[in-house]
Parts: sequence; structure tokens; C-alpha cells
Amino acid sequence: MNRKEYSLGLRRGLPVGMGYFSVSFGFGALAASQGIRALDAALISVTNLTSAGQFAGLTLILASAGLWEMVLTQLVINSRYALMSLALSQRMGEKIGLLPRFFVAFINTDEIFALAMSRQEPLTTPYLLGLGALPIVGWTGGTLLGALAGSVLPTNIRTALGVMLYGMFIAIVVPPAKQERPVLIAALLALLCSSLFAWVPGLNRVSPGISIVVCTVAAASVCAMLFPVEEDT
Repeated sequence: MNRKEYSLGLRRGLPVGMGYFSVSFGFGALAASQGIRALDAALISVTNLTSAGQFAGLTLILASAGLWEMVLTQLVINSRYALMSLALSQRMGEKIGLLPRFFVAFINTDEIFALAMSRQEPLTTPYLLGLGALPIVGWTGGTLLGALAGSVLPTNIRTALGVMLYGMFIAIVVPPAKQERPVLIAALLALLCSSLFAWVPGLNRVSPGISIVVCTVAAASVCAMLFPVEEDT
């Protein structure tokens, strides 16, 4: 393995790992407040590495949703990673083996993808492995510590830690929504659709998994029709 490339990936992935630690701490605390054991919460993080997917999955677990609802929800929420992985494969400067390919696909989150695509030089396997190492440690370690803290802290503090989830979503959505109208419209449509499933008689009986899928697909479809992206020719 090229140690220079791996070390460079580690250094550039450090800020992502630190950010993941703070966000996953909230996930761990929220999971513990709902009765999930600390080791189980850490196992969820180390095998998933997807914030939106995990929070949605936690909602489905607490609602005793069926396995097919869980699969469908995760497929819709995480479908973007397939396109992101295709983009990464076009930037690889060397052939990549089967096992490294699996690992690169696993660590391909939004932030890691942005760092990888911003590199001017061709991407290498050691660089991508280093880029994803610390984010995995940060995400899993933050979840474990958050769950441990959430299991011993008083109820009112555990409830307050759950607010971190909503703060994370606000921090993700508001900045791009101020700059791009389609993002704002998509967020408002998803909010409206989710409110209908929460308050309208009949719709409020729909399971959380189905409502998440419907809201996601509906908001994305409407914005795709209203704000199509022109392809470069």
C-alpha cells in the first residue's frame, strides 16, 4: 500500500471524522433514550455509516415496522450513493480489487464523496481507504459514547440531547435552501407531505416507512419536473 497516499487520505478525512463524532453522539443518545443498548447502537453505526438512513431506520425500529418497509425506505434514502459510486469509479487512476471496491462503496458518504471529487489528481485505493478510516472511527465512537452517556444521564438531559438531531437537519437544509430555490421547495414539499401523513385521518394510519418513502419520492419528483437540470452537450 502506498503509505503517502494513505496518510494524505487520513489527514483530509480528519475533519469529517470529528464532525461525524458530534452528530453520531446525538444518534447514540437518542437510541439509548428509546431503550436500545449502547453496543447495539454502535453496531448499527459501524455497519451503516449513513446519518439519514440510520435516523429513519431507528424510527422504523421503534415503530415495529416490517422488514420490507425497512429495506424499501433505506433503498430510497440511500439510492444517491449508487450514482456517487459511479462518479468515483470514473476518477480512479488505477484498477481496484473486489474487496477494496466493497470498502470504498461502504465509506462513500456525502462528505467523503465531496472530498474525493475535489481532488485534482486521480483517485487511488490507499487514498480512499485513508479518507474513510477516521470518519468510521468518529461515527462509531460518537455513537457508542452518546449511547453510554444517554443511558446514565437524567431523562431531561437525554431528551435535550435528542434535539441535536433536529439541529443537524436544520444545519444541513437551511444553508443550501437560502442559495438554491429547488432545495427550499423540496424541503417545504416534504414537510407538507409529512404533515398530511401525521394529521389527516386515514393517512395517519400509514406506517412510518411507507410515509417516508412517499414523501421522499413525491418531493423529489415534483422538483425534478419543476427544476430540470440541463445536461452538458
